[in-house]
Amino acid sequence: MKTPQPLILASSSPRRRELLERLHIQIEIHPADVDETPLKNEDAKAMVLRLAKDKAAVIARQFPGRWVLASDTTVAQDGKPIGKPTSEADARRTLKRLQGKKHQVYTAICLQNGKKKYALADTTDVVFRKMTDKEIAWYVKTGEPMDKAGSYAIQGIGGLFVKGIRGSYSNVMGLPTERLVELLKKAGILEALLYRK
Repeated sequence: MKTPQPLILASSSPRRRELLERLHIQIEIHPADVDETPLKNEDAKAMVLRLAKDKAAVIARQFPGRWVLASDTTVAQDGKPIGKPTSEADARRTLKRLQGKKHQVYTAICLQNGKKKYALADTTDVVFRKMTDKEIAWYVKTGEPMDKAGSYAIQGIGGLFVKGIRGSYSNVMGLPTERLVELLKKAGILEALLYRK
């Protein structure tokens, strides 16, 4: 079997890179730069799907004949997207809003090679335990929440505040690996990427 070219990851996310490396999938990183402003009345699931497709399309045009993987993640509560915090005060407000309640993490993934395109979105319910103001202030001061949708990282210190999840853990990290396998299978490249010699 011919050794396939590495999968192009259209993201600079260290979490996505780590998840792919755990699967021993060879990747090249070429982040996509697209406008991530939500459209008017766009729900969280539709937004992440649109952005994952936009990112894949941008990089696929740059690398004809190569498979590109793009992804987008957002956190939502009561159907309203919660993006990355704009300040420490914003991060504290978000964490106060999430604590003691359920929210959703939506991640969309898109695989594209030329005109071939496969995409899906996954949802995970996450429940935070109640947090004290002191815990929230301490967590924000660690700096971890500052570049994360929803102002937390489940795989980091933020995991201390998660009471439970329903769905994919890797989805909350930004790449639902179980669903990625489905897309790789549909695209006919699973064996070449995962089981290469």
